[in-house]
Amino acid sequence: MNLRDELRSEVARLTTRRWFLRDCGVGLAGIALHSLLRCDALAGSPLPNPLAPRVPHFTPKAKRVIYLFQAGAPSHLELFDPKPELTKRNGQLPPADLLKDYRAAFIKPNSALLGPKYKFATQGKCGMELSETLPHLGTVADDLCLIRTMQTEAVNHAPAQIMMNTGSQQFGRPSFGSWTIYGLGSQSENLPGYVVLTSAKGTSGGASNYGCGFLPTVYGGIPFRPTGDPVLYLSNPKGYDVKTQRASLDTLQRLNSLALGHHGDPEAAARIQNYELAYQLQSSAPELMDLSAEPASVLEMYGIKDPKQPGFARNCLLARRLAERGVRFVQLFHEAWDQHGDLTNGIKNNCKDTDQASAALVKDLKQRGLLDDTLVIWGGEFGRTPMVQGGNDGRDHHNRAFSLWLAGGGVKRGYIHGATDDLGFNVARDPVHVHDLNATLLHLLGFDHTKLTYRFQGRDFRLTDVHGEVVHALLA
Repeated sequence: MNLRDELRSEVARLTTRRWFLRDCGVGLAGIALHSLLRCDALAGSPLPNPLAPRVPHFTPKAKRVIYLFQAGAPSHLELFDPKPELTKRNGQLPPADLLKDYRAAFIKPNSALLGPKYKFATQGKCGMELSETLPHLGTVADDLCLIRTMQTEAVNHAPAQIMMNTGSQQFGRPSFGSWTIYGLGSQSENLPGYVVLTSAKGTSGGASNYGCGFLPTVYGGIPFRPTGDPVLYLSNPKGYDVKTQRASLDTLQRLNSLALGHHGDPEAAARIQNYELAYQLQSSAPELMDLSAEPASVLEMYGIKDPKQPGFARNCLLARRLAERGVRFVQLFHEAWDQHGDLTNGIKNNCKDTDQASAALVKDLKQRGLLDDTLVIWGGEFGRTPMVQGGNDGRDHHNRAFSLWLAGGGVKRGYIHGATDDLGFNVARDPVHVHDLNATLLHLLGFDHTKLTYRFQGRDFRLTDVHGEVVHALLA
């Protein structure tokens, strides 16, 4: 029985009890009903808490996820996948047979080849080749699981981002984060189970990247704002004290509980939980966002000069703090990688903004004993073409091959998976489709991806739809 069925069953049971108390004892009814509907903490209520920790299908390797989503599509050819042959053939036309049935997003497929703009060097004991623009990431190479053979169908940003995060190019499907909270619940009593942090421009796909789709709204990602109140209207208005607020919330909870009892709608339970969580957030969120207690050495490790200045580095440190506080899924969105032109400067600046903090997060989690059961993911929605766009310094969208790295949470360390051809155009061996990646990520969280389902509009849906195979080669 899934959580939705449990809620409906419990509502039916409580409705029968309420009928007896209402019709068979006026005085007793008032006392008992107040007890039943009191929701100061859903864990103490007869109604099941939709965010209570839940047991997965089997013992998981990872207990939580930090997803560093690099929206805009980082160029694998400048960062993770060295191609000496592409350097040699710079300015030449690509082979005709390579372009058969190929359609780029914007450029003509027979545009000239563009050699990588940066050099690569081997890093760590594993000998992983990484770009010179990633000096900090190179220091944690032995902790990384680098996938060079990612594939997707989508060729434009919003559909591809939604595909990566929900398993579908169409709006309305639950995100990977929402499926995680639906399956595992939350470990935090005073913070959301799924927190979203943004820097740069956010994402082309918008809230669909972290939305709950057709799952109850309690499983959706909660964006935290970089400045001011982390959540809008978190602070009480002038003249509105704590006692008045608590009385108002108790009244709202009683009304929502009545609605839940009469209609059995899980959204009523979500409203109860969300109101109470908002109340808890008034103290927990400001404490979380205040980095003044962090040692200067930690701020320096992340590259944070001003702890109040919003940005990717600050968000990485906040992700560690959220993980420490029991938040199950933290997702950072940083859309700055769409280099159709000015590729050389764009890559350099983006790495300056993200490289140090990404590596620091891995180091910090490892030092605190959190990396083994925290799954860290770094990647975008697709890669970039080996062909040039924008004069002589840009690349178009490319969905046939791109790179992504994982760390912690039960993945192999110091491991490189698969290979692309000499030009970085097609996968040469060991392809990993988006559905395969999601199946593997769910496996690390303790789920058979074919069995983590939710019934909607007459059929069972899942993150991987009807596709996906676990890539066992990635598992430690």
